[in-house]
Amino acid sequence: MSTEQEFGFGTQIRNSPYFDATVRWGAKDFSVYNHMYIPRDFGNPVENFWNLVNHAILCDVAVERQVEITGPDAAKFVQLLTPRDLAKCAVGQCKYVLLTNAEGGILNDPILLRLAENHFWISLADSDVLFWAQGVATHSGLDVKISEPDVSPLQLQGPKSGEVMQALFGDSILDLKYYWLREYDLDGIPLIVSRTGWSSELGYELYLQDSSKGDTLWEKIMAAGQPLGLQPGHTSSIRRIEGGMLSYHADMDINTNPYELGFDRLIDLDADFDFIGKAALQKIRQQGVSRKHVGLIIYGPAMVGSNTQYWALEKDGVRVGQVTSAIFSPRLEKNIALAMVEAQFSGLGTDFVVVTSKGNATATVVEKPFFDPKKELKAS
Repeated sequence: MSTEQEFGFGTQIRNSPYFDATVRWGAKDFSVYNHMYIPRDFGNPVENFWNLVNHAILCDVAVERQVEITGPDAAKFVQLLTPRDLAKCAVGQCKYVLLTNAEGGILNDPILLRLAENHFWISLADSDVLFWAQGVATHSGLDVKISEPDVSPLQLQGPKSGEVMQALFGDSILDLKYYWLREYDLDGIPLIVSRTGWSSELGYELYLQDSSKGDTLWEKIMAAGQPLGLQPGHTSSIRRIEGGMLSYHADMDINTNPYELGFDRLIDLDADFDFIGKAALQKIRQQGVSRKHVGLIIYGPAMVGSNTQYWALEKDGVRVGQVTSAIFSPRLEKNIALAMVEAQFSGLGTDFVVVTSKGNATATVVEKPFFDPKKELKAS
């Protein structure tokens, strides 16, 4: 039986260039993200977490599709999409940005990569920004080209990731700074490498620019990394919630504005540039927000898996918010969660009743992130 028959895939959802390799290396389950299959299970999520925090894991994240923006007005156009001031974003630098609509709602929270003066990639979370960008371009009056290039990222994450990269690329890779990128040719495999990743650990992303070489690249990385403890893996919900990292569609969506998430640092309303949603965000800043995103400890037995639906948060029998992401952290030995609550109940120490799928529990607002608050690990 072929792999595709075994998993029952159809042609309307794309496979990544690493699909066959991930199945060979033990991928057992997949979900869909940006119209592409992504591995979600290599057997044991707790073991995957420990592999990540103690050694390194290689993750197929080709689902992080790229929107490529080129042309004489590319820099002006990219600034139109985001409230973050990009004036100091140098060629070779990456930035975490928000894309907002006219109401100030978040359409995506991608990584922006600046490859040249007027050449950008927007490395996407799960939403159709290609269509949005092409629509904006049509009416912008700016000279730009918007496309999806043949680019498929891998994430190499964990404390040993630097050593694996050194084995692959030599000592020069150690000079690559956090949130910067560099172009490489790895034995004929064209790559852009960045010091980024969705893990809250030291890590790199390798952007393959030729999908026909996906299998070769995966095997080459695993061969270099196995002596250093590298394992195949998947993005860890445990680690990303520990790090307070948000997931689009889970912790935020088009109806969420940046101020509700505490993302004030990503909004430059007083700078001398225009962007979509500026007037709306000015009004929100002036009026304040009615809800805020917080961290929670949920008391009781260790959770098995993560929440598959939003859990109501109640005060005195009245719903005042919801849990957006929850998991048991084996390192902290606690159930930890991210939640959106009415602003008046967002203070540290506030208690709630959580209405879970398996009965009620109690929870308390705590500081987030839950681990490594200064983010020293991923910047080290």
